[in-house]
Amino acid sequence: MELTPLTASAHADTFSRDHLPPVEQWPRLVFDLPELAYPDRLNCGVELLDRTVERFGADRTVFRAPSGERWAYGELRDQVDRIAQVLTTDLGVVPGNRVLLRGPTTVWLAACWLAVLKAGAVAVTVLAQQRAAELATVCEIAQVSQALCDVRGVEDLAKAGVPGLRITTFGGDGPDDLRELAARRPEPFTPVDTAADDVALIAFTSGTTGRPKGCMHFHRDVLAIADTFSRHVLRPEPDDVFAGSPPLGFTFGLGGLVVFPMRVGASAVLLEQAGPKQLLPAIAEHQVSVVFTAPTAYRAMLDELDRPNRPDKSDAYDVSSLRRCVSAGENLPAATWEAWQRRTGQRIINGIGATELLHIFISAADDGIRPGTTGVPVPGWQARVVDGKGAPVPDGEPGLLAVRGPVGCRYLADARQLEYVRDGWNITGDTYVREPDGYFRYVARADDMIISAGYNIAGPEVEEALLRHPDVQEAAVVGRSDELRGQIVVAHVVLRDSVQGGDAMAAVLRDFVKAELVPYKCPREIVFLDALPRTPTGKLQRFRLRESVPGERGGPAETI
Repeated sequence: MELTPLTASAHADTFSRDHLPPVEQWPRLVFDLPELAYPDRLNCGVELLDRTVERFGADRTVFRAPSGERWAYGELRDQVDRIAQVLTTDLGVVPGNRVLLRGPTTVWLAACWLAVLKAGAVAVTVLAQQRAAELATVCEIAQVSQALCDVRGVEDLAKAGVPGLRITTFGGDGPDDLRELAARRPEPFTPVDTAADDVALIAFTSGTTGRPKGCMHFHRDVLAIADTFSRHVLRPEPDDVFAGSPPLGFTFGLGGLVVFPMRVGASAVLLEQAGPKQLLPAIAEHQVSVVFTAPTAYRAMLDELDRPNRPDKSDAYDVSSLRRCVSAGENLPAATWEAWQRRTGQRIINGIGATELLHIFISAADDGIRPGTTGVPVPGWQARVVDGKGAPVPDGEPGLLAVRGPVGCRYLADARQLEYVRDGWNITGDTYVREPDGYFRYVARADDMIISAGYNIAGPEVEEALLRHPDVQEAAVVGRSDELRGQIVVAHVVLRDSVQGGDAMAAVLRDFVKAELVPYKCPREIVFLDALPRTPTGKLQRFRLRESVPGERGGPAETI
């Protein structure tokens, strides 16, 4: 089944719909589950908040903060409606206006996001770490005229110098602070009757290798990720407590910390700082049952788990409350999966998603998990592996991952739409193999394949081999130009505390990899680093490694 945006829009400001790609450039949309048959009129803010209150009551906890503060669903609804009143009455926001949201992961940021949706505006949530030049680019592309910003992050936004941008801060103590304005707006708010295919949010790709792309998602899309991956794979329950490291400016975090728990009446712990050293005590304190984070964080948490965490050094972190652990953002090495399962008894739910498709579309849970693979298409989604011309390749052969489902790539006025969507499929840029039993196995990003002396080498495979060595904390493998071989394999390695790098350690690691893989895949150069370069969302920045990040190098390997 295919749907086109023919529904009458509620947007007075038609910028978003006017700048959707032509329908013929969309991927084919699939709505083959009964729960995806959404009505023509739909406001996802209302569905996540007001309808959940109707089903479960106003007194249930929805958000928790490390300080011990708790918000109930009814309290959140009241505050969201007050913010929506401020947006429409005090700030003059009309349906369809783009509203930038900036700040660390807090209850107030989540409330602002819901208020923007209920007001019929378009949420543009950015990372708290983004700087003035990046913010200026986002505002230019999305034509943003309003911003709600945590007072602690307003400096960079002001420096961006966006023409005509009106910034309203929250978290301060002035009379024009959003919280003060909201306190003066107790009257009921009537949500805007948006169309299911009105744009609800614009999520920007990281832009680490070029101009960022704005991915436009509809109100129905926000619910679709909850009604596919969350409902059928994650299977949360109303009494679950969610937590995780991805920020709300990252769609992985938006789904895992707001959309998924609210869809079922559950609660979430919102952490401003959510590294392993903050996430573990939060899990123990709040009895977190569902956690979202990246593979690197799971590996780091393993090192922290058994360290005494109280002043009297009496015990280690208690993670016995966990029942669901989700990993995405980068490939999950089998060694990390196995180590986490041995230590905690929990099977990590691996998954691949994309900003273009909002959240996870291939995954598996429970007995369906096979370490070393990503999984199978999430119910409601379809996937296949194709060659460069879009033709399916046989099982067992690598090719480009192509997916389609109820959410599809729609770039905001960007010619790269024709690169991502081909023949009705979303081409994610990942190289995959479909096994004969239907499981999909990650090979590499399509642009991360290393061709050395005629051999195709997938960097993640070499990384997984290195990570099986007990002294390796992190590993990243890239290709470097070489006159003789075209490219050589270069490994960047972070060792565990107290382990020294250098030529001797490099030789140990090369011998270890040769025992795990065929010799031509062994790194010809090993660079030891204190940390790998990552984006604010935790994604590895391989392009920076290709630019020769300085570090302590092990000597070159002998000719293979």
